[in-house]
Amino acid sequence: MSIDGRYPMRTIRFIIQKEFLQIFRNRLMLAFILLAPVIQLVILAYAATFEIRNIDLFVVDQDKSPESRALIDRFSASENFRIIGYSDVESAGDHALLSNDAVMILNLPPHTGRNLVRDGRAPVSLRLDAVDGFSANIASQYFLQIIQSHNEELGSMQWKADSPAHIGITVSRWYNPELNYQSYMVPGILVLLITVIGGFLSGMNVVREKEIGTIEQLNVTPISKTQFIIGKLTPFMILALVMFSFGLLLARFWFEVPFEGSLGLIYLIAATYLLVVLGLGLLVSTITHTQQQAIFITWFVFVIFILLSGLFTPIDSMPDWAQYLTWANPIAWFIDIIRRVMLTGADLRDIWVSYFVLMTYGILLIGAAIARYRKSAA
Repeated sequence: MSIDGRYPMRTIRFIIQKEFLQIFRNRLMLAFILLAPVIQLVILAYAATFEIRNIDLFVVDQDKSPESRALIDRFSASENFRIIGYSDVESAGDHALLSNDAVMILNLPPHTGRNLVRDGRAPVSLRLDAVDGFSANIASQYFLQIIQSHNEELGSMQWKADSPAHIGITVSRWYNPELNYQSYMVPGILVLLITVIGGFLSGMNVVREKEIGTIEQLNVTPISKTQFIIGKLTPFMILALVMFSFGLLLARFWFEVPFEGSLGLIYLIAATYLLVVLGLGLLVSTITHTQQQAIFITWFVFVIFILLSGLFTPIDSMPDWAQYLTWANPIAWFIDIIRRVMLTGADLRDIWVSYFVLMTYGILLIGAAIARYRKSAA
């Protein structure tokens, strides 16, 4: 195998071939690539649970009566709900739900108060984003508890002698009608799957070459820094996408996660995200000299990113300072994107801001890795 700097594509192909040979000869690394993500996906999908608070509620009050305001005040006083807007137009509530500004819509139709006084009952409707089935179920229970408490108070007032006043409820669950929390967790775990392959293994691979001395042999060849980084990056991107495909098959046919969006868009976003984690892994490898150092730094960075990603704890339930940090967290961006594409059918027009952020991170980190790499013996 000869390397000639005059033929960059041939040079990159040789580096990629060398990387694949090293990966498949290292049985421990190969087992880690093939088995660890599968175990991670299966175990976490069944074991991970979470709880919520500060549920974003949008109120559509088409009645504007004292009775409707009394019910709204109960939600305002609750620590479980955070009213983010009011309107007397039903479409405003739908827009808040579709734009992800609210997760629950309380609709009080016209004559709610009059019906309570006259008939002793008045139907109201609840619409909620049920992508996160587990959280949606808890939110529904909180909602029902408040309604039940309100009904008990109305009943004690005996507005109608033969039948205590009460409110009837119609619940509509969007995106995840069966409230299956695995439909919410599995897309996020898929993100962790390719994060492990892309971030950890790419960084340790370069450092390993430093430890065994093969990096010195590469440094004396006419390989450019860009060719070296591309050659190192490509095999792990391919392997990560292969494992991502296997994870998608498990998600669809084992966990029965719905696929409402475009599969091509999912792969486009995954490839863009891999530029981020591969760039970060390669950047770490350029500033470390041993695999132990690379593992420690990469683990430290990714653990913080994972904890602040919204996978296990809803971002809205975090302190304000932690919510601000998630803006710099590529894992949080990708988890949000893949859930919206897979479960709600969002297209590129709906997620272009998040996609632009990921693309920017990828370009910056790959550029930093290329700029930081030095063709020297160390």
